[in-house]
Amino acid sequence: MAWLMHSFADNETLVTALAREIATMLREAIGARGRAAIAVSGGSTPRTLFDALAGIDLPWAQVVVTLVDERWVDGDDPASNALLVRRHLLQGFAAAASFVELKTASPDPFAAVAAVDAQLRARVLPLDIAVLGVGDDGHTASFFSGSKGFDVALSPQTREACAGVTPTGAPHNRMTLTLNTLLGARRLVLHCIGEKKLSVLHAAMQPGTVSELPVRAVLHQERVPVEIYHATH
Repeated sequence: MAWLMHSFADNETLVTALAREIATMLREAIGARGRAAIAVSGGSTPRTLFDALAGIDLPWAQVVVTLVDERWVDGDDPASNALLVRRHLLQGFAAAASFVELKTASPDPFAAVAAVDAQLRARVLPLDIAVLGVGDDGHTASFFSGSKGFDVALSPQTREACAGVTPTGAPHNRMTLTLNTLLGARRLVLHCIGEKKLSVLHAAMQPGTVSELPVRAVLHQERVPVEIYHATH
């Protein structure tokens, strides 16, 4: 599948453009269907994007936000992606949005799949936009090669909207949206910063296995357009 690359000299310029584009997508979805659903990623990269989105005046009360993936930690843990969203996205104008978290009181994500799947289907899906990141190891969402749950999360036969993951080389169990769920979005965006991430993407654009670079599962598919927003620094 062809993907569209947007290149920027710095993340500040990228964020301004991407926030504006996401706002347009959300408004279009609300205009067409009366609601909009967006899944966002955690980590350090999207923080400034969240801040920018929170400052845009749009019908946030008709927007539902969820996460692409979540670490299985308490909601006040610094590693929680939900905490990042609450502190940086669900502020200002965007405080009116609904938020569907992936973490439950279950002791591990594998035991919570049915409950989270039900919440996602009742309140979120289908997604209008999913904003993904990419790791230096080529993972996206919580698709960590060799991890427990990897095959389930990426399998076309998986019916659940989410999957539990025990990653290799990264802390904490995770809950992740499955590949099927992400490819059910109307638009996919990859947001990344730096030359190392760009080299990973260039490698992933070449033929190869998903187990080597899991982000290939997003890049090499025919179901949904993918736009890459990359900043040099």
